[in-house]
Amino acid sequence: MTHPVHAPVVAADGGLVRFALADLLAGVPGSMRVELTDAAAAEPWLTRLVGAENALDALTSGHVDVPARPELATLALLLWARRWWPASAALGVPALDPALLDLEAAVATATVENVAEGMLDGFEATPGELFDAAVEGLAVTAVADEVRDRCRRLSAWFDDQDDVVRAEAASGLAAAVMPGQRAYALAAGAGSGASEEGVVAEGRASVDWARVPPGVLDAAENTVTWRVVAAPTATRLEVEVAGAFADATLSAFATRDGEVVAEVPLHLGAGRFAGAVDLATAPSVHFGLIVGVTAEDVSGTTEADRAEVVSLVRAREALPPEARTLAERAATDGEF
Repeated sequence: MTHPVHAPVVAADGGLVRFALADLLAGVPGSMRVELTDAAAAEPWLTRLVGAENALDALTSGHVDVPARPELATLALLLWARRWWPASAALGVPALDPALLDLEAAVATATVENVAEGMLDGFEATPGELFDAAVEGLAVTAVADEVRDRCRRLSAWFDDQDDVVRAEAASGLAAAVMPGQRAYALAAGAGSGASEEGVVAEGRASVDWARVPPGVLDAAENTVTWRVVAAPTATRLEVEVAGAFADATLSAFATRDGEVVAEVPLHLGAGRFAGAVDLATAPSVHFGLIVGVTAEDVSGTTEADRAEVVSLVRAREALPPEARTLAERAATDGEF
C-alpha cells in the first residue's frame, strides 16, 4: 500500500480524490482518481465534478480516472504540504508559514465548494475554520498583495454564505495586512559535544516523519543523537534532536529488541530538543531509539520515502511563481 506521504488525497463526502505526488509537485497534475466509499453520499456532487458518463463508470466500478481538476489539485497540494512538507535547514528546504497554508486552503476549499457543492460536507475543516486559524499569523507577510487578494475573495464567499462576521473580518484583514518578513525560529542546531567519560553506548537515528507533528523538526536524516552514560548513582540516557522549528509535546522512546524500555521527555532548547532519563539497567544488544509516537498502527516512513519526497520538493524551486504556493513564495526571501 502506498504510504500517505506519497499519496496526496482530498477526502470528499462519500469518496476520495487521489493524485500522483510526483505530478502534483511538478505542477503538472494530469489526472486524478475518484474512489467512492459511499455511492449514495457521493452521487449529489459526482456528476457535477466528472460528468454524467464518468459518474456512471464510477458508480458501476467504484472508481474512475479523469483529467485533474485544478481546483482539487490545488487543495490536494495544500493539504499534503500542511502534513508532509519536509522543512529542513540542513537540506535547504524552507519551512512554510502555516498561516499562509491555512489561508490558501480556505480559498481552495471554498473554490471546490463552488465547483461541486456538497462535495466537502464533513471535510476536515470548513473555509471558515481554516480562515480563523490563519488570521492571527497574517498581519505581516512577504506576499502581502496576494494575501489581500485571497482575503477579498474569501470575504465575497463568506458574504454569499451569509457569514457576515467572517466576511467583515476577511475584508478588514485585506486592508490591514502589511508587507514584511516574519521571523521564524529555524535552526539546524549545534553538533553534540564530545563523548564524555562513562559513555557505554551511543548512536544516531533519524526522525520518522509519520511519528511527529508537522513543522516541528528538521526533515534531514540522522538528526537524533543518543548516548548512555554510566554514573556512580545511575545509568542515564541522554537524547538530543537537532533542528527545532517550533515547540511541541515530544518524547523519545528507547527500545531493546523492539520493546520500549524507557521514555525520555524532550524539551525545546536553542535549535534543538533534548532530554535525559535514568535507566533501570544498562542497555544490552539492539538498543534503538524512536522519536515521537510508538503506536503500532502508525504507518511509518522509510529513509527512501523521505529521500524521494525531499527530491521532489527541491525540484519545485525551478517552477514558475504561479505554480508554487503563496507559502513557498514567501519562504524564498531568506528565512534561513
